[in-house]
Amino acid sequence: MDWSDDALVLQVRRHGESGAILEALTRGHGRHLGLVHGGGSRRNRAVLQSGNTVRVHWRARLSEHLGNYAVEPMKSRAGTLMDDRAALAGLNAFASVASLALPEREPHAPVFAAAEILLDAMAGESWEHWGPLYVRWEAGLLEALGFGLDLSQCASTGATGDLLYVSPRTGRAVSRQAGHAYRDRLFALPGFLLGSQNAKPSRADIAAGLRLTGHFLQERVLRPHDRDLPPARLRLDEMARESK
Repeated sequence: MDWSDDALVLQVRRHGESGAILEALTRGHGRHLGLVHGGGSRRNRAVLQSGNTVRVHWRARLSEHLGNYAVEPMKSRAGTLMDDRAALAGLNAFASVASLALPEREPHAPVFAAAEILLDAMAGESWEHWGPLYVRWEAGLLEALGFGLDLSQCASTGATGDLLYVSPRTGRAVSRQAGHAYRDRLFALPGFLLGSQNAKPSRADIAAGLRLTGHFLQERVLRPHDRDLPPARLRLDEMARESK
């Protein structure tokens, strides 16, 4: 059992006196754990920070074993992300959601690719810029896991225009006309999830998007496994509401 891959550091925990268990989101091998010998050293601690891109080489005698990682740095973002309150909240939410929602060792290359774009934006752009990207990443995660939202047309009328709401039960879009009488029971559908370029997404749009994807992550992905949205993800919701 021997392979190399690009990976995003999700979480690291100490193991023994000098080792560390690295949980990484890899491009071709999914969310994957491995033991890093000497992972607790000063040099390796700087590399093994959430949000960094690394090159990992995994080796084990049998595929079901934890295995060992050899790690090389590729792109460091952690320092920049940790210096900004909003970016740090986004990073923590991303890492905790990926860790809880993605099945171990199940490849999801598009989720990895979108995550790299998201983390680059967090490290170089404002919350207003990367907030919609984060919501799109969670929507893509739902799609990859088989629980994608259907925003193509109104669930009631089949109309493809003027879609303003999403049903919390079905995850399907609802038009203004069909949903007006039930608007208090429906989720708001931010235009950026429909690819709308008419206006820059507002902070209220970002908060609405987080509420939408958070609901379906909780109900369709986490609750069946007796899990809840992680505290870091809930803090991102709070930040979005405070900034509206």
